[in-house]
Amino acid sequence: MSVNLWASTQHALDYLGRADSIPHRVEGESTLLEFIPESVRRILDLGTGDGRLLALVKLAHPNATAVAIDFSPAMLDAASRRFAGDPSVEVMPHNLEDPLPQLGMFDAVISSFAIHHLTHERKRSLYAEIHARLNPGGVFCNLEHVASATPQLHEEFLRHIGCTVETEDPSNKLLALETQLQWLREIGFSDVDCHWKWRELALLTGRRD
Repeated sequence: MSVNLWASTQHALDYLGRADSIPHRVEGESTLLEFIPESVRRILDLGTGDGRLLALVKLAHPNATAVAIDFSPAMLDAASRRFAGDPSVEVMPHNLEDPLPQLGMFDAVISSFAIHHLTHERKRSLYAEIHARLNPGGVFCNLEHVASATPQLHEEFLRHIGCTVETEDPSNKLLALETQLQWLREIGFSDVDCHWKWRELALLTGRRD
């Protein structure tokens, strides 16, 4: 059975309480910002959480509009509070396990530590939906939690984030970085690469020609 605890308010709040302490997270976020086009006008944030990543992108591109989606009530509440009074950001409920709603086209689709909660089959179909919703020249930037190459490396990663195999999030459905990069290429993304990585945290990007 597929487990996803993120509808739980307590699970979401527990994460928000430790989000700032994730090692090297700022490095990954800073690198992601380098790949958002200067010409970006419309952004889609998948699994926005409390809106942390989108807020950073908006600081760099204040004239862009954005749609931020999440299915966790606690996360939606946090994101709505963050963007309260900012008419350029629409926060809306949506479960990424379901096909993306018809929201129009975007110049950038971003995500941060969300897609790894989906089944592998859904990951791939979501990547195809993202490609279809990008304008020519648009980018997909996914700061993601990926699988380690060995169980030993996985245990080491968990130790670095203050966790163990017994206490790690059962919602995680980790997949090898190489598999996901290959999927993006097969779907039709160009310039696909991993531009930053620390252990199980990685930045995957691709562009629609």
